[in-house]
Amino acid sequence: MELGPVTYGVFSVAGGPRRLGALVGDRVVDLTSAGVFAAASLNPLMAAGPAVWRAVHDRLADVDLDRHAHPAHTVRMHRPFEVADYADFYASEHHATNVGRIFRPDGPPLRENWRHLPIGYHGRAGTVVVSGTDIRRPAGPLGPGEFGPTRKLDFEAEIGFVVGVPSEGPVSADAFAEHVFGVCLVNDWSARDVQRWEATPLGPFLGKSFATSIGAWVVPLHALDHARVPAPRQEPEPLPYLRPAKPWALDLAIEVRINGHVVSAPRFADMYWTPDQQLAHLTVNGATLRTGDLFASGTVSGPSPDRHGCLLELSWDGRDPIALPDGTTRAYLEDGDTVTISATAPGGPSLGAVTGTVRAH
Repeated sequence: MELGPVTYGVFSVAGGPRRLGALVGDRVVDLTSAGVFAAASLNPLMAAGPAVWRAVHDRLADVDLDRHAHPAHTVRMHRPFEVADYADFYASEHHATNVGRIFRPDGPPLRENWRHLPIGYHGRAGTVVVSGTDIRRPAGPLGPGEFGPTRKLDFEAEIGFVVGVPSEGPVSADAFAEHVFGVCLVNDWSARDVQRWEATPLGPFLGKSFATSIGAWVVPLHALDHARVPAPRQEPEPLPYLRPAKPWALDLAIEVRINGHVVSAPRFADMYWTPDQQLAHLTVNGATLRTGDLFASGTVSGPSPDRHGCLLELSWDGRDPIALPDGTTRAYLEDGDTVTISATAPGGPSLGAVTGTVRAH
């Protein structure tokens, strides 16, 4: 058969065992029963390397879907891979500039180092959850002598990159496709009041570590070749290790909904730092990679309000609450709100969606 875009995930049927699956159209192929690849998570496939990734894709063309596939709406999806480590970057100049203007209105919006290197922080692998998992409103220190549930719970629309092949040292930007298996959606939930109070002088901690949601489907990197676009001009020119011959800038169209209503449509092509630069920076000091390492882009944001990737920017930290079609407004998320982030590449494939509903503390 002629294969269209294929994505990979982990599913179960009617309480049965977890199986590795491939989404082909609106059906989920059981890769184990079809004799393509037996595993209960993506990690063994991701570790096998690019030659096996291509071979698995090619073998799917010969699978009898009537025997080995299930309608997608009948399966239960699980976290697609075991997360070995998690790092999150801050790669949008538009987002970083807006955050600087909000938090430091009397100073320069960007820190001196921002255009010289991809800024990031080390996140919490143990709280990465699959799409559909409810998010409990976190509590933490909110200011001097004050502790309680966050009043400024936010989403962050991001793109995540999943490492397949491990390394024993630095990975060059040009070796990106030799190590990264694929791409998934990420919502890096944020407690902005906790984050603002704790993140001086160090980075986010309690304001971020309570939950990070990822999509149930991982798009293999080779399926996004046609989505590559020219990288943005970077000034000043970055250090040599951050100069790939052909950067992995991607044109991905993202859509963010609150309770079903579209509130933003960021474009990943607006990002300043590219994911291959992020991977090179992550490892340049000798840090190793492990299968299942996840690193995310940071909030994807653009030059206009309709392309801002979080409520901090959309409501300007609550100064200008956004209006929803049902007549309500939002400065930040309320209990019961459902956030859905979806994305597509030009002409496909879809990255699916990542969804989470806020529950009371």
